Amino acid sequence: MTIATDFYPTRKEARPSFIERVDPVVYDAEIRQQEIDKQQLSFYEENGYLFLEEFFRAEEVDVFKAETRELLASCQGSTRPEVILEPGGDEVRSVFAVHGSHSFFKELAVHPRLSAIVRQILGSEVYVHQSRINFKPGFTGKEFYWHSDFETWHAEDGMPRMRALSCSIALEDNNPYNGALMVVPGSHRTFVSCVGRTPDDHYKQSLRRQEYGVPDQESLARLVEQGGIQMPVGKAGSVLLFDCNLMHGSASNISPYPRSNAFYVFNSVENRLQKPFSAVKPRPSFIASR
Repeated sequence: MTIATDFYPTRKEARPSFIERVDPVVYDAEIRQQEIDKQQLSFYEENGYLFLEEFFRAEEVDVFKAETRELLASCQGSTRPEVILEPGGDEVRSVFAVHGSHSFFKELAVHPRLSAIVRQILGSEVYVHQSRINFKPGFTGKEFYWHSDFETWHAEDGMPRMRALSCSIALEDNNPYNGALMVVPGSHRTFVSCVGRTPDDHYKQSLRRQEYGVPDQESLARLVEQGGIQMPVGKAGSVLLFDCNLMHGSASNISPYPRSNAFYVFNSVENRLQKPFSAVKPRPSFIASR
């Protein structure tokens, strides 16, 4: 396999550093679909995310919720590696590779309205790099610490360039109290090179609580000072699209209101995975499709 040039070295030095992005954010600036307009595309390019309130209709949301309940019930007590439990507990935190194992979420991954926007931004055909359903139950749902997804996908999966995005579909109402996702606008233009050698089979711990590939507090403070923090919240059926390098995270859910979302990562077919840049071997295919 040809080894790609490492434009974003990470987990190799003793101190963290900032590396300015060398890749585009929007790969096709000419509007070729009817779901978002030029202004929305420009907002995504500048801020690194786009929130589409109530993108799906109420009757579609009802189906989402029913399918999610069915999936969660089928995963209780499961020992399959795709089923990730909360740290220190036995509640389901995430279920991975749902676009391959569950017919409904497979169809949702290729929803024509979503696909049109993703192809617009990435400027090519795409494939699902990763899919999962995240659960954050009321009172006990744990946090996801600040991170850039691309740092992990680059280091551990071998994603060479920033030509991927995440699509988070709200399966329950998101509000400021139930651990909704927070983003740092503009942070997608700066790559934070992290410290610490990647342990073998790091995914077995990181999917429950990540310790390597997380930014240091000084770097986070600088990014937030520059861009602030936003929390895009809305009704079930809303969609949040965000760039692969956008810094984001979420707090724990101590409210009574559950939160869950369908999460798809779309990667350009022109950005296929290489050998991991900062790990001995790639993560399993249920986490990173090769």
